[in-house]
Amino acid sequence: MSADLIHHLNAFADTDLKMPVLFVGHGSPMNAIEDNEFSEAWMEVSRALPIPQAIICISAHWQTVDTQVTAMEWPKTIHDFQGFPRELFEKEYPAKGSPDLADLTRATVKKTQIGLNQNWGLDHGTWSVLCRMFPNADIPVVQISLDHTKGPAYHYELSKELYSLRKKGVLIIGSGNIVHNLRTVVWQDKAYDWAVDFDETIKQFILTGDHNAIINYPKLGQTAQLAVPTNEHFLPLLYVLALQDPKDEISFFGDKVTMGSMSMRSVKIG
Repeated sequence: MSADLIHHLNAFADTDLKMPVLFVGHGSPMNAIEDNEFSEAWMEVSRALPIPQAIICISAHWQTVDTQVTAMEWPKTIHDFQGFPRELFEKEYPAKGSPDLADLTRATVKKTQIGLNQNWGLDHGTWSVLCRMFPNADIPVVQISLDHTKGPAYHYELSKELYSLRKKGVLIIGSGNIVHNLRTVVWQDKAYDWAVDFDETIKQFILTGDHNAIINYPKLGQTAQLAVPTNEHFLPLLYVLALQDPKDEISFFGDKVTMGSMSMRSVKIG
């Protein structure tokens, strides 16, 4: 065992507590600054969590041609959107990064080579959620990218290797949306029947532990094609489900479809 790996293991020692895992339906970036039923649900859930030593977030908004983890000391706040109020562009989330956790993540995952990234930062899939859950920005945060060249099973299997980090005080969060079709979005609090049907179908698969059906979601037909026209918002759910222990309790929060075709359903495991 190398001296560097020993250092990283010491920095994140095993604890008696196994951290929960969260999937957060992040929806509009405006949830970062608006007090609404979703941002309130995020805050309520965070108040019941053990205080993490660090956070890993898998966001829908960082896609690469490989798998990378942010490894800088101070990640920048990325405003990766347009057409929103100035207040949102001025919002900063000045959390520290964690080079130690980045190195430990790379050492923990054996089947895939993970690159250390010094350029990305925290995109809105991460900071728009964390600024409500952990507003003091006093917990180190790293992001893991989504390799868009790989299929759903790859992402699920990769995440299974991260399980040991749950016992090291690391909170792992997937940030996306179960239903996310911007081409059919309406700026109203309404829901298309097909969006509700797909959201409910995935909920039932989660409750019964049928992860294989979720991994193979394209087989669910036309509703899947409408609900998941591109899979970057769906894949973070697989990272979270892969970390489930058979004894973990499952609960949902923010579980609503809005804007026609945006599921805000969020999942707490453990």
